[in-house]
Amino acid sequence: MLTRSEEDHLKAVYALLQDGDSALTKDIAQRLRTKASSVTDMLKKLAEKGLLKHEPYYGVKLTAKGRSHALQLVRRHRLWETFLVQHLGFGWDEVHELAEQLEHVANDKLTDRLDDHLGKPAFDPHGDPIPDRQGRIRERKTLRLSLCKAGQVLRIAAVSETTDGLLRLLDSKGLRIGSQLTVQEVHAFDGSMDIKPKNGAAFSVSKEVSHHLQVEPA
Repeated sequence: MLTRSEEDHLKAVYALLQDGDSALTKDIAQRLRTKASSVTDMLKKLAEKGLLKHEPYYGVKLTAKGRSHALQLVRRHRLWETFLVQHLGFGWDEVHELAEQLEHVANDKLTDRLDDHLGKPAFDPHGDPIPDRQGRIRERKTLRLSLCKAGQVLRIAAVSETTDGLLRLLDSKGLRIGSQLTVQEVHAFDGSMDIKPKNGAAFSVSKEVSHHLQVEPA
């Protein structure tokens, strides 16, 4: 059994490894909003339990055991987010913190029944893939909206940054997972772009916003 803090650190390492080959102590500390010294101590404990490999100055990597545990945390988190949105009427900008608490209820029977009740969803309300019981994740090809060009017709597949502010901004523009849009113009000056939803007027989004939107051809 792991403590909640140990699980939080393990999941933070997993998240950071999605964008790189290793997770650095400073990045883990920033993600968990804690001190680097505290992270260092925790990483040593997790390494002693065989959950990760810690190389000073080079960051950490998950062992097979650590990756398996992290994927189950991710699975529970995303299933709970899906349940809260689909069955309890929460907005997609309201569920992250609640799921952060519920993910630590490590009961396989409960998790499997939740998965069955939801119809074994492949993706959560933010478009993130939900690992199955064996930790397998459905693969799909997406790209950041910020890398797209004028004239492309796209569908929003996922939001890579699920902060409340960004999700509320997308809500105000009528953009959701599955929304179709056309890139009308990309501005070289600041990387912002003009986009037009399939149903609605065109508007401009900043490069920062488009960077966090994962899209696929419509």
